[in-house]
Amino acid sequence: MNPIDVSPEEFRRVSEHIVEIATEFLESMEERAIPPAENGATLERIYNTPVPETGLREQALAGLAEVVKQSRAQNGRFFGYVMGSGEPVAAAADLLCSVINQNVTAWRSAPSGVTLERTVVGWLAQAIGCPEFRGSLTGGGSPANLMALAMARETASPSNEAGVHAGGALAVYASTEVHMSIVKAISLLGIGRNNLRLIPVDDSFRMIPDRLDEAMRADKDRGIPAMAIVATAGTVNTGAIDPLAKIAAIAGTYGAWLHVDGAYGALASIAIRDAFDGLSRANSISLDPHKWLYQPIDCGCLLYRDSAAAQRTFSQSGDYARSLNTDPFESVAFFEESLELSRRFRALKLWFSLRYHGLAAFRKSIEKDLAQARRLGTLIANENELQLMAPIQLSAVCFRYIGKDDLPETKLDELNFEILRRVNARGRIYLSNATLHGRFCLRACITNHRTTDSDIDCVASEVVAAARER
Repeated sequence: MNPIDVSPEEFRRVSEHIVEIATEFLESMEERAIPPAENGATLERIYNTPVPETGLREQALAGLAEVVKQSRAQNGRFFGYVMGSGEPVAAAADLLCSVINQNVTAWRSAPSGVTLERTVVGWLAQAIGCPEFRGSLTGGGSPANLMALAMARETASPSNEAGVHAGGALAVYASTEVHMSIVKAISLLGIGRNNLRLIPVDDSFRMIPDRLDEAMRADKDRGIPAMAIVATAGTVNTGAIDPLAKIAAIAGTYGAWLHVDGAYGALASIAIRDAFDGLSRANSISLDPHKWLYQPIDCGCLLYRDSAAAQRTFSQSGDYARSLNTDPFESVAFFEESLELSRRFRALKLWFSLRYHGLAAFRKSIEKDLAQARRLGTLIANENELQLMAPIQLSAVCFRYIGKDDLPETKLDELNFEILRRVNARGRIYLSNATLHGRFCLRACITNHRTTDSDIDCVASEVVAAARER
């Protein structure tokens, strides 16, 4: 037997032990402190060791339990970032994904994998009201946004052959609340950050369509073509949804590609469709099932209206990879419409999870998250030492401690920074932060199927208690 092979019996023992570790983690999650007990230096000493020359075999399992012990517990009181909760049924399917080890690059290499991915992508498009879209699963919103803007660039000014600068400058438009992945994508694609026009937002942190129109008209007068507009369906700071229908109309007027960055919020349209009016008029949409379908990381998605645009952008096959099949199903090759060649079987966990629970269960869970965000907003509004800093449009709640002493803004920024450190160190809840109108804010985001009303109800008191620590 090969020295790295194991017998089916040994695999069963190892797998059962791993499942037991995972089950114990789930059983104890709600009682655990969220941060690990050890600091960075201690973890470095524990794990940064020489690779063993001789294998430990099943004795190595003890190390897995230690890794779990030193991991953050994303229980119902974890409100940081925009973080999905790792739905356990999907996680169980992820083990099978790794065992069967399908490379979902083309139908010929992964027949069931490609078929399931096309099915799941169709389900997602249908669920958000865009049934005519197709696409592929990605590692997350960042690669999806990169791919979408690459398609926009090739549509506006084909650059794959002659290079980006051959066609002159191109302009991209997004709000001042745009996600950093868009800025990074513009840099990587050679568009240049100087060609990103940041459009002001209103009091609800939504792009102002009239200001967008003004910027695009000014560029047109200067002879600078519009490459793309990036509208956001759920900004990372506040969950703001740009006025998609009005932006879509402006995109049509100027012939610009409309990409909707919906990595955070687009899947909420399963529950609140009317809030996303205009979404179906986009050319491309990014969304993250590993956020608001609670899937284990990684599981993003890019949807697009025009497969030909994807093929113009990404089709660059070596002869050894070229499909020789003309069957409409068996000739499918994701690498002809995607950035990736080797691709994980991401669809398996999502397909299994959706079949296991049903779409209605996810809709109800999203509705719960939205209601809990409003509940938290009400609790903060009723606490005279706290102040809401933005309207609650989805599930992000931005607020800060203002106390009773009428402190200047700079002192409040410093105090809230310290409160955030104290709250997260205490380990009962976990918050992140945002900067709004130049002010440092505390931020709670609820995208967790485990969160209960009692978890929500402890946020304000934890913050006030941390503020009073001396």
